[in-house]
Amino acid sequence: MSGFGSSMSGRPVDHVLPSPDTMDSTSSLNWSPVSNTLCSSSWDSHVRYWDVQVQPPAMGGGGQAQWHSVPKAESQGHTGPVLDTCYSADGRFIFSAGTDKQVRMWDLGSNSPNTTQVGSHDAPVRSVGFCQEKSLVVSGGWDKQLRFWDCRSPNPVGSFQLEERVYAMDVRGGVLAVALAGKKIVIFSLSGNIQQQMSMDSPLKYQSRCISVFPDQSGFAVGSIEGRCAIQYFQQKPGVAENFAFRCHRQDLNNKTESLVHSVNDISFHNYGTFSTVGGDGVVNFWDKDSKQRLKVMDPVGEAITCANFNAQGNMFAYAKSYDWSKGSGGYGGAGGGRNKICVHYTPEEEIKQRAKKKR
Repeated sequence: MSGFGSSMSGRPVDHVLPSPDTMDSTSSLNWSPVSNTLCSSSWDSHVRYWDVQVQPPAMGGGGQAQWHSVPKAESQGHTGPVLDTCYSADGRFIFSAGTDKQVRMWDLGSNSPNTTQVGSHDAPVRSVGFCQEKSLVVSGGWDKQLRFWDCRSPNPVGSFQLEERVYAMDVRGGVLAVALAGKKIVIFSLSGNIQQQMSMDSPLKYQSRCISVFPDQSGFAVGSIEGRCAIQYFQQKPGVAENFAFRCHRQDLNNKTESLVHSVNDISFHNYGTFSTVGGDGVVNFWDKDSKQRLKVMDPVGEAITCANFNAQGNMFAYAKSYDWSKGSGGYGGAGGGRNKICVHYTPEEEIKQRAKKKR
């Protein structure tokens, strides 16, 4: 895409969450919808969560945000890498999905680290989400199955046979967006009877890596391994820009005659409708899709960023520095040694609020 102008740059002193030195690559980050509690999933088979509080800098600038974070607990139950997590609507339960083919539930009110199995697949489970409209858990796996679970029943209450393996998934309100292998994207409506609403090819040329539904549920953003992101509307609206794609995680080389391409590892929408992308280049970008402007770019953190998420209030942005497996097992340096960090960035309004469209 053309015309994403840039604004603020630099990296303030972000808060590093206390975590065990043995923590492996982080695969997902999610905030509770009702509190400043952050959960993560890891390749070391654990789910962890923290209570995080921030005191904004004093008025007038020049100061730093003040942080207080407490590690609460880590789960037990998964027997392989955990690939995704989500919260229930009331924030009491964390649901997790992993390579052990299980979907598990952690009751945070039980004061126990033990989790309960609520579902399973015939292959690793890549993604899990919570459908608030139905009070159901939805999981997508590499067995090409999309399954819906009522935690009171051991059997799925609904399932869909998909064309390909699930690579990424996002649930927001009445919309479920699923990115599949083979560059396929499937959209489901969760209002009324759950049904497939549309199926399409990705607007990007290469494999999908992440997908995120707009806060107003009018479309979605999808990122790929080629360092590009696409903005796609379900229906074009009067006065709304057409669908477009743009480069976001690439480094220009040799006077911009060549590019070093990094995967777009995660996309997270702020409640303003602006959004972040993070990638294998270790860079965080904030964007405004409506005005087609880059709002902020942070300096590289020295390691790939595997996942990121805004809290419900919108004043905290969590991101994970971890190996993203882009170079296969040969690039893995092992857990420990402080390589894997989860950081939280204070997000003032001026960094993430929408901007007026630039005059042409």
